[in-house]
Amino acid sequence: MTNETWLVFGLGNPGPKYESTRHNIGQMVVAELASRIGTTLTRTKLRTNVGTGRLPTGSVPGVPGPRVVLGTSTGYMNESGGPVRQLADFYGIPTDRIIAVHDDVDIPFDTIKIKLGGGEGGHNGLRSMTSVLGTKSYLRVRAGVGRPSGRQDTADYVLRPFAKAERETLPIFIADLADSVELLINEGLDTAQQKFHSR
Repeated sequence: MTNETWLVFGLGNPGPKYESTRHNIGQMVVAELASRIGTTLTRTKLRTNVGTGRLPTGSVPGVPGPRVVLGTSTGYMNESGGPVRQLADFYGIPTDRIIAVHDDVDIPFDTIKIKLGGGEGGHNGLRSMTSVLGTKSYLRVRAGVGRPSGRQDTADYVLRPFAKAERETLPIFIADLADSVELLINEGLDTAQQKFHSR
């Protein structure tokens, strides 16, 4: 059993108005992970909803794996950095064990890309995290949502629910994203990239 603790933070906006939108897919993935490890996300004084538990190791059935803190913000996307920093400080989690799960319009729907560091690509949640953490060197699990067709504004597009055709495969996509987070924690960045970038 490892004593390392990881923070998996699902970016998104609060409330029922946004919960089914593309911008909130990170929160959907965290909800899936919470269900898998048998925890519920509870509102805290740290402007977050938090659940904790241990992941399965993947390689040794029945042996508890790394401890994870699963979090979402009770505030808006552009204020994500503060809640992430508060959770990391509270649980003593270094930046290199913080994983941001977020939507990405620069990759097609149903595509998963995983990286350490890099730019924010215009994503307000990542921009806030980088600003508050003072570094870009945290892990990102990027959930492709694609770009809007025609002249639809990108900001408006990500704040809308998934299209009907997308919703048919969305549960599988979310499950795969959760799998990618588990593999990233259990076996590292290279292994997770090799598996999910060729998915």
